Amino acid sequence: MKITTFNPQIVTKNPETVVKLFEELGFKKRHEQEGIGERNVTGIRMKDANGFYVDISSPEHMPVDHDITAIRMNVDNFDETFQLLLSRGFKNIYGEKITVTPTSKSAFMISPSGFAIVLIEHIKKS
Repeated sequence: MKITTFNPQIVTKNPETVVKLFEELGFKKRHEQEGIGERNVTGIRMKDANGFYVDISSPEHMPVDHDITAIRMNVDNFDETFQLLLSRGFKNIYGEKITVTPTSKSAFMISPSGFAIVLIEHIKKS
């Protein structure tokens, strides 16, 4: 398993407010994608002049009533990393459901102590 991206991600019902704050902190939108997966997630990627990234995602239905700060972790082998996290007591916040799109595979994992990892593998076209 190789980690290819590692940065903070904020999951929120109010993405506009979070984007505005990070713009005030010097971040700029790199791209925005809407309608991701069955949960109809809007995903926003931001970057500052120092090369730091923050991702903001807004699912159509939040799994909890408050914002969640997580670690976005892209890997080259989703299944291997998913099993490693499960073996360490992590749980998928959506139960058995893994989000699969034509370009990615992901799961929202919560550790036994409560921190979150959004696990993603980008699917490369052959």
